[in-house]
Amino acid sequence: MTVLFVALAVLLVLRVPVGLALVGASMAYLLLTEGLGTPQVLFRMINGVDSFTLLAIPFFVFAGAVMNVGGVTERIFGFANAMVGWMKGGLGHVNVAASVLFSGMSGSAVADVGGLGAIEVKAMREAGYDDDFSIGITGASAIIGPLIPPSLPLIIYGVVASESIGSLFLAGILPGVLLAGLMSLMIFVISWRRGYKPSLAFSLPTVLQRGRRAIFPLFTPVLIIGGIMTGVFTPTEAAVAASAYALLLSAIVFRSLSLRDFTRLSRETATTSCSILIIVAGSAIFSWLLTANNVARLVQDMVTGVTENAWLFLLIVAVVTLVVGCFLDMIAAITILVPILLPTATALGIDPIHFGIFFMFNLMLGLLTPPVGMVIFVLAKVADVTPGFVSRSLLLFAAPLLLTLLALLFIPGLSTALPDFLNGGSQ
Repeated sequence: MTVLFVALAVLLVLRVPVGLALVGASMAYLLLTEGLGTPQVLFRMINGVDSFTLLAIPFFVFAGAVMNVGGVTERIFGFANAMVGWMKGGLGHVNVAASVLFSGMSGSAVADVGGLGAIEVKAMREAGYDDDFSIGITGASAIIGPLIPPSLPLIIYGVVASESIGSLFLAGILPGVLLAGLMSLMIFVISWRRGYKPSLAFSLPTVLQRGRRAIFPLFTPVLIIGGIMTGVFTPTEAAVAASAYALLLSAIVFRSLSLRDFTRLSRETATTSCSILIIVAGSAIFSWLLTANNVARLVQDMVTGVTENAWLFLLIVAVVTLVVGCFLDMIAAITILVPILLPTATALGIDPIHFGIFFMFNLMLGLLTPPVGMVIFVLAKVADVTPGFVSRSLLLFAAPLLLTLLALLFIPGLSTALPDFLNGGSQ
């Protein structure tokens, strides 16, 4: 197995794209140790992406992209401002609330930053907020997106771990709400110290008026989660419905999506989806080699030989995933590490749903850490600052992120209570 990991490390250091690096390392291993070549690699890669559930990825990507250019983000931001802008540090709370609302449509932290980020940073600058505060809360609140359904990383985890996508979607809701609440508390503290004012006086007529403008976009999460939980949709069908609904709103109801926009977004969706699925395909052959060499069993024996304490194991997982998340793409990390770590987790009595949310949240923190953190680079471009400034600004909101991580570690019910309650009630 040394050949496999050394080859992968060398290719990543040479800045080969992650998906191709996984394929290249696997081919090198097969050629050098088994005498097998391209046909075996291609078979495993095709088998790895031959999943109906994975079709949800391009449709959710497309739905989020259409929402971004279809006037939806402005309506959501306006409604969030009317709802929470009256609090001290108003636009900071609006930033968090808008991320919670938008996450129910895109399921992506990068989409949140790329779509809402430009609006949020511009509004906060014009209102006189310091750049470190504006950029820090915009980046930190973006990772609420993959927690509150729909979530692209949770779809990948569900496929790899053979877990219910619907249950994983439900499991992310309470942690997402907790993170949003802790961030709002931090905003109060910073706003009190810096003297930030509310952004908008509370007015019920304003709330109702902006709520009417945002009512159709706000129905999107109801469509997705309600359809899945009532059995009307599978997760993949829900993604198709979300895309169709986004097109209906942007092209017909709001009339803000042109044919040129549609063509451009289709190309961008194809590019993004191909990048993700190439990583999944490459990870399939890589994970097969790990399984064939009993790496998961070796890791389990090694861990249980040191400790059988589930909390200590999760702490080890937290450290490993935080380090891996700094250097490796999230999708690749999920598809490589889950087959290795999940058997040990289940052997120690850890619920796979709880493990999935905890594991994914750690990887999401990697989106906020250099050198690979995508949120840092997208936000730097959106705000026209350096990636280093973004990284320093994110430290302002380290406490809410770490507290949420600890809550996920020590309170399994935070992630399992909602799916257990709803699934139990439906049986």
